[in-house]
This record gives sequence, C-alpha cells and structure tokens, in this order.
Amino acid sequence: MDKGTLASNSPSSSSSSYSSSASSSHTRSMDPPPENSWTDAYRISFPRWKSFSESTQLPAISISVSKVNQFDAARLDVEMSGMLKEQLVKVFSLMKPGFLFQYEAELDVFLEFLIWRFSIWVDKPTPGNALMNLRYRDERRAATAGQDVRTGLEGPGLSMRQKVWYCIANTGGQYIWARLQSFSAFRRWGDSEQRPLARRIWVLLQRAEGLYKAMAFSNLLLFLYSGRYRTLIERILKARLVYGSPNMNRAVSFEYMNRQLVWNEFSEMLLLLLPLLNSSSIKKFLLPFSKDKLSGSSGDESECPICHTNPTIPFVALPCQHRYCYYCLRTRCTSVSSYRCARCNEPVAAIQRHGAGENKAPRN
Repeated sequence: MDKGTLASNSPSSSSSSYSSSASSSHTRSMDPPPENSWTDAYRISFPRWKSFSESTQLPAISISVSKVNQFDAARLDVEMSGMLKEQLVKVFSLMKPGFLFQYEAELDVFLEFLIWRFSIWVDKPTPGNALMNLRYRDERRAATAGQDVRTGLEGPGLSMRQKVWYCIANTGGQYIWARLQSFSAFRRWGDSEQRPLARRIWVLLQRAEGLYKAMAFSNLLLFLYSGRYRTLIERILKARLVYGSPNMNRAVSFEYMNRQLVWNEFSEMLLLLLPLLNSSSIKKFLLPFSKDKLSGSSGDESECPICHTNPTIPFVALPCQHRYCYYCLRTRCTSVSSYRCARCNEPVAAIQRHGAGENKAPRN
C-alpha cells in the first residue's frame, strides 16, 4: 500500500520540480546583463569587423593625366616668362645698349621667382598649368582609396618644405649653373694651359652636366611610360601634376592651326604652278590693259625701266633701242636666256653703248 502510494505520487512530484526549475531559469534570463558586458562584446567583435572591412575595401583609383597637357603647360610657362622678359627689356630700351646683357641671368631668375611667388607659393597653378587645367599635388599624402576618394584627383597641395625646395632647385639651381658656366668659360678653365685645379674643376663640371642629362633622359623615358613626374625635381619632391577640375575639358583653339595649314597648302600650290607659267606670255596678255601706265612712263625714256634712275653707263637694247643701265641690262640678259625689253616686250638680241657709232659692233 505504501509502495503504490509512493509510485502514484512520484510523477506529480517530478513534474512539480521541473516546473519550478524552469520558472527559476526564466526569472534568471530576465535579469539585466552586467555593466561591462557591452565592453566585452565590443572587444570581441571589433577585430572581426576590422578584418572584414579591410577585406572588402574598395580598390585604389588609378588616374592618367595627359602627357601632352603636361608638356604644353611647360611650354606655356616658358612663353609666359619670355613675354614678361620682353616687356621688362622695353622698360630699359632707352638706356645704354647692352646694359641688360651682363645681367641676363639675374633677370631670368627674377622672373622665375615672380612666377613661383604668385603661383606655387600661394597654392595656385602656374600660368601654363592653369591653361591646361593642372595643379601640383603632394603624392606622399594623397589618398588613393577610401570613402573620401571619388575621382582620384583629391589630395593636398604641396607642403611648405616642397615649395621652398622647388624654388631652390628650379630657380636658384638654374641661376647658379648658368653663372658657373659663364665664369668658367670666361676664365678658360677648360684650356690645357690652366692650372691643374681649374682643369679638374672643369672636368667635374662636364661630368656633372653629363650625369644630369643622362638622369633627365631616363626620367623622360619613365614619364613617357607612366605619365608621372615630368622633371627630375618633381620626381624627387613627389610633386605630381593632376587635373584641377575633373569636369573641365582641355580648351584648344584650332583657328591659328587652320590658317597655318591653309597658307602652307596655298604656298605649295604656288610653288608647283609658278614654274609652269610663262612670264612673258602673261606680260604680253596684260600689256593692252596697262596702256595708260605705259604711256605715262614712256614720256621719260631717259630713265632705266629697271631701277628707274638716270643711267650712269647708258646702254641700249637692240633692236628696240630703249635705254638701260649697263649693269641692269647685263644682269637681266645673263640670268634670262631670252630676255624681253621691259618697255616694249620685244626680245633683246644684243646690247650696245648709247651714242656709239654704227661702225661699232654690238655686244652680245
């Protein structure tokens, strides 16, 4: 009896114990988390999120700047410097001739410094770069990928250090080299009769110039391949030319080029047709239309029809008997095999001194 009662009471007791444990676990799950649980979860998930963001990062945007634009910008800068120099020379035109010749190097470095001061120093493009929509960018600090990069042209301009070194290398370097070359040529350091020290310095200068030209040529080949760093100074300073505005097209006017092409074609056509034309027949064809001119000029037949002056050594053309200067008539008859008279368009068979007797034989 006791065993049956215990057996009948055992399932109810077990179910009641299970329900009590479930309710206790439910109450425990509804309790708020500890204060530092969010920090722990962030520390655990941050490395995973960082690795995921790095794996899904956008590729770098590669930009290509036209090499022609960069070359044209350099050429335009040279032309601008030449125009400024021409205007500055006109200011001293009334001074002693040759006054600016001895200071030509200083004048060039002054103009280059002015262009640098009002363009690169104030974070503006040079005149040539502005016309070609170009600007300098510090390639060491330029971002090539990320959320801030949209066109690949973003990036800061040159730093203060880059600007100063650009002025020293581009402006001061050219001035020092020009003065050193002129001084060495004036002192004749390259002559064999000079002292060994002067001769050695001359050889070092020649080697340095050859090395610089070789490096400049290598840089030119790299520029033609990659389109970056037009000069050695730009490559050393990591100053790259990029487009100033991505939506601005290159403004090129072909008006001058079209006129030049038309004139070249016209001149080639004239060079082709003129040898085929007979000048004598053209003059004969136009002779009736110039009667008034001939009648007005025929009144004074004492003048030479070629130089229009009184002949110092008068000669006449045979058989028309028109007067000429000896040298004018002789040169025309020598240069042209069948020369015609400038007054009557008759062929000149021979020439004779004016006033000579009939017994004198004519000269051929």
